[in-house]
Amino acid sequence: MAVKLEDRPIESIREETIDRLIYNYSHGVISSEAFERRLDAAMASHNHQEIADLVADLELNTDPEFKSQKERQFNINYAASNSDDTDTIVNVFGGSNRSGQWAVPSEVRVLTVFGGSDIDFTDAIFSTQHVTIKVLCLFGGDTIYVPENVNVISKAFCIFGGVDNKAPSIASRQAPTITIEGIVLFGGLDIKIRRTIKEKFVAFANQMKTMFSDKT
Repeated sequence: MAVKLEDRPIESIREETIDRLIYNYSHGVISSEAFERRLDAAMASHNHQEIADLVADLELNTDPEFKSQKERQFNINYAASNSDDTDTIVNVFGGSNRSGQWAVPSEVRVLTVFGGSDIDFTDAIFSTQHVTIKVLCLFGGDTIYVPENVNVISKAFCIFGGVDNKAPSIASRQAPTITIEGIVLFGGLDIKIRRTIKEKFVAFANQMKTMFSDKT
């Protein structure tokens, strides 16, 4: 017996719809304008039928190659740890940047005095599900970038400074959890997303479009 559309989880329908939009856009079936317009609608709607109708006129379905590419792009990078359990970042009258595919230890300690740092987890490789960042920021500024599909808990407090947390607080239970602790004194700590999930969808769609164009 077929399962009714309204009885299926709406996030499952949303994911299938977005996958089909990306696949048809990458094959040149719909324009970039139509793709982004339908993508916005798919992400915003809370109605099963409205989401499904966005791809009712599209015949192409995803294939195993597409699913494999998507899994590599959107899944959290996990690997066995080749680094120490603790990493220390010190910025005194200077700045530092930690980004790219760097190995994330279980604890990161950040000391900033009259300086600043950018710590970017967007493409980082996690070796553990729980990561703690201990911050001591004095007369400086630290920025922590996180992907949308991780859990973020901020316990840092400030004195004559500011802590601005724009990251999501709840993701999948299987996703890594980053807990941020510490003190900000006469400084600032920003926790934000480098790329939104929509930006990642668009970037992936353009990547797939280039890949399929090269094959024709």
